[in-house]
Amino acid sequence: MSGVFLAALVVAAWCVCAIRQTRPRLPGVRADRVLVRKAARRLVLMRQGRVLKSYRMALGGQPGKPKECEGDQRTPEGKYVIDRRNPRSAFHLSLHISYPDQADIFRAAERGVSPGGDVVIHGLPNGYGWLGPLHRLRDWTTGCIAVTNLEIEEIWNAVPDGTEIEIAP
Repeated sequence: MSGVFLAALVVAAWCVCAIRQTRPRLPGVRADRVLVRKAARRLVLMRQGRVLKSYRMALGGQPGKPKECEGDQRTPEGKYVIDRRNPRSAFHLSLHISYPDQADIFRAAERGVSPGGDVVIHGLPNGYGWLGPLHRLRDWTTGCIAVTNLEIEEIWNAVPDGTEIEIAP
C-alpha cells in the first residue's frame, strides 16, 4: 500500500510542477550578467544591476565545494563568461562556461590533476524533458548547471555569448 501511495504522490507532484511550466517570458530581453548562487540553488539573470528573472537549478553531485579536478562532480566557483552555445548538445541546449581559466589550470597543475572542462548551463538530457522541475529533487549533473528545458530556452534567448557569469558558493 505504501508503494502505491508514494507513486501517487510522485505523479501528483509531477502534475503540479508541469502545470506551473510556461513558455519563455523574456521576449527580446538581454541579460548582461548571470549570477549563480550554489547554496541557494538559484541562477539569476541580471541587466544593469537589476534582476530580470531567477531560476531554480540542480548542480553537480558534490556541490558543496568548488571544482578542483576532472570527474569530481563539483560545479566551479568564480567569474567566467558564456563563451559558446551548442544547439545539438546531449542535453536540451547548452551554454558553455569558460571554465577553466588560467588560475583554475594553475591550481590543478599544482596538484598534478586535470582541471576538467566542458562545464555548461543546460536543460534536461534529450528524451527526458518530461521530468520538468522534478529533476531538481537532487543534484545530478557531473558539474554543470541544469534547469528545465523551457527555462534553458528562455536563458538561451536572453544570454548572448560574452556575458559574464559569476558562480558563488
